Amino acid sequence: MTDSILSRRGVISATGALIAAPSVLRAAESKPEFVTTLTALGPLRGLRSNGVDVYRGVPYGGDVSGIRRFQPAAPIAPWHTVRDALKLGPPSIQPASGLHGIDEPAPDENCLVLNIWAPAGAGSKRPVMFYSHGGGFTTGSAGSTSQDASNLAREYDVVVVASNHRLGLLGYLYLGELGGGGYDRSGNQGMWDIRLALKWVRDNITAFGGDPDNVMLFGESGGGAKTSCLYAMPSAAPMFAKAAIQSGPATRIGTPETAAKTTRLVLAAMGLKPADWKTLLTAPPEDILKAQQAVAAQYKQAPGGWLGIDDFAPGGYGPILDAELLPHHPFDPAAPAGARDKPLITGWIDSEATFFAWTARDTAAFSLDEAQLRARLQPDLGPAYDGLIAAYRKDRPGATPSELYLAIQSARIMGLGTLAIAERKAAQHAAPVYYYNLAYRSNLKLPGTNVEAGAMHAIDIALVFDNPIGAVLLGDRPERIQAARHMSQFWTSFARTGRPIADGQPEWRPYTAADRATMVIDADCQLVVDRRKAERVAWETLTPVV
Repeated sequence: MTDSILSRRGVISATGALIAAPSVLRAAESKPEFVTTLTALGPLRGLRSNGVDVYRGVPYGGDVSGIRRFQPAAPIAPWHTVRDALKLGPPSIQPASGLHGIDEPAPDENCLVLNIWAPAGAGSKRPVMFYSHGGGFTTGSAGSTSQDASNLAREYDVVVVASNHRLGLLGYLYLGELGGGGYDRSGNQGMWDIRLALKWVRDNITAFGGDPDNVMLFGESGGGAKTSCLYAMPSAAPMFAKAAIQSGPATRIGTPETAAKTTRLVLAAMGLKPADWKTLLTAPPEDILKAQQAVAAQYKQAPGGWLGIDDFAPGGYGPILDAELLPHHPFDPAAPAGARDKPLITGWIDSEATFFAWTARDTAAFSLDEAQLRARLQPDLGPAYDGLIAAYRKDRPGATPSELYLAIQSARIMGLGTLAIAERKAAQHAAPVYYYNLAYRSNLKLPGTNVEAGAMHAIDIALVFDNPIGAVLLGDRPERIQAARHMSQFWTSFARTGRPIADGQPEWRPYTAADRATMVIDADCQLVVDRRKAERVAWETLTPVV
């Protein structure tokens, strides 16, 4: 099997300059002016420009350093004078990745800030779109320019909120075994942060014209996994109405037992014994990050964890089961009962694996012959190899060995977990689930290769945010404009009504076991019944699914 996304995020710096390329706003430029709004906590001053009010670096949580490290954050204390929200706040401590915003400060342990985009002027009861950034559970920022929500707010009359939150060991180190009852809520501090940000939205978003009773969760890649967890979180259920999980299925999460093993590995990497665990409370964040990277490099992660197949292997970082916050796996063995009345969008991209082969510098994956294809896959698939390859050839006549390899790996990385979410949500026979495949193909030549990016992981970010101009990953095909228009319309209409609709495109029917309706999103969208049926059936015959 290939390494999981969790380990491959360590090389995402190769893509940072591409993903972070800023979009060009379509509205005529106007001179920014200050705008002030009164929240339940105190007055905030943001910037109004081109029909959008933007508030950056808004604090939502208290200090999480020192004795507060590895604990859920306290809410931010109220303030009484006008507080500037004009600049981005810091992202979480993380490896250098290039996924950043303009003039974004350096990573910091105290990173609990929000960015808010709202249509300028008076308004109320606008849909609220609450975004969790990608980067697995170790990298990323709400300030990344690829996720600028100005176009969504201006064009679709929605309010968009994105949070920074703790990542890596600072977000997911578990101390319940060594620290006792005082740390029984550790191991999920990053998810506690996002829940706190969601509570901030519930209590304050009316000041920005948003409707706290119509909040949509959404997120891509690691943000999709975070959204999966929020969707299944009992205490979050009253704070949102619907969700979209993009290329980040988390059917299962980690366990305290495995997380405890990771903690011991981290201590060993820092030259500490288990009895010395309190040193972690005072160690410089940079030392903790070094230990995180050392353990991740030493212990490769098998596919699973937030990808939806297995527990994290020791050395992995991400949410774990705990009785208070996440008492059950998000979508295993079934969709969460607490969200049965909440509509869901879930889907993935046709060739997700191109991104991971490229960032892992696996250029050989793009020029395989038949023998090399077999050598890569048969050790994992065993006797099922020939049947699976035959099914893929039936669905993809003329596909090269490399195209088959990338298609199979895309299913293993994202597709199988996403399909499981759709199947299990549909089986509730309650709120609808809408299933999609993104098929837009970028013509960008991946640096260092002669391969086009195609329909690879991460191209959906600029499309959902309707930022196709200047989004390098999308290439320069004119069709990207229409693909972005359709995807952003689907998402914002879903935020407003719970039904995804795009002008001039087919009706998007809910996914059911009867017809498995799949919206294929592109410059011209198609609703396809049971797309890639032969491949789906072939995977279903494998026990266990790999």
